[in-house]
Amino acid sequence: MNTLTLAMRDSSTMVRRQLKRLIRYPSMTVQLVATPAILLVLFVYVFGGTLGAGIGGGRDAYVDYVVPGILLMAAATAATGTAVMVATDMTEGIIARFRSMRISRASVLTGHVIGSLVQQLLSMAVLIGIALAIGFRPNASATEWLAAGGVLTLLVLAVTWLAVALGLKSSTPEAASNAPMPLILLPFLGSGFVPTDSMPTALRWFAEYQPFTPIMETVRGLLLGTPIGNSAIIATAWCTGIALVSYLWAKNTFNKA
Repeated sequence: MNTLTLAMRDSSTMVRRQLKRLIRYPSMTVQLVATPAILLVLFVYVFGGTLGAGIGGGRDAYVDYVVPGILLMAAATAATGTAVMVATDMTEGIIARFRSMRISRASVLTGHVIGSLVQQLLSMAVLIGIALAIGFRPNASATEWLAAGGVLTLLVLAVTWLAVALGLKSSTPEAASNAPMPLILLPFLGSGFVPTDSMPTALRWFAEYQPFTPIMETVRGLLLGTPIGNSAIIATAWCTGIALVSYLWAKNTFNKA
């Protein structure tokens, strides 16, 4: 076998390892779905009437508005689990065991990334199902659904590589659990729950230029037909940039560990 074939085989093995870990310990996956789902229900049924009136509709309009923000919050929440798993591997000695074996070094990180990607996309699918059950009514075509899925996949890939890098830099799993927490706040400090033009000037400036806002606006536009403008280009640039920088950071940190 050549080097590429061996790397692909080893990566496949590491992906299976991660998926078996998810099956063996389902509580993390359940938490990834439960936390955003609870927030979705809370915002729709407790705050939705008032917040929906603020955007020119009611509760039905607000559930459509808030779902993209909840989807991004789900990705940010999942980053915590990924960082913890990476930090656990780094501190429990399994990585030292892997390095003593004839396997591709890149496959260890690839396994974490692809395993987390599968977990998060399945969690998002369940979350969309819950949203549909409580009144989410997108009018997207099949092509627009695929485009929205592509944007969300690119986001998950970027956030996952960032979580892997943070997990590698953390000294303990406990420290790793706190490192991605700022990501969870970004949908709140963007257009995830209320339009940015309702915010004070300084906060509105941050909300409009932080990375999650163009991603939410792109997903919202694709699924609900709202104007996208140049948000798709900006969202793609943010996701690609974060993924590339995080990958290089993770690779460099792993090689030095």
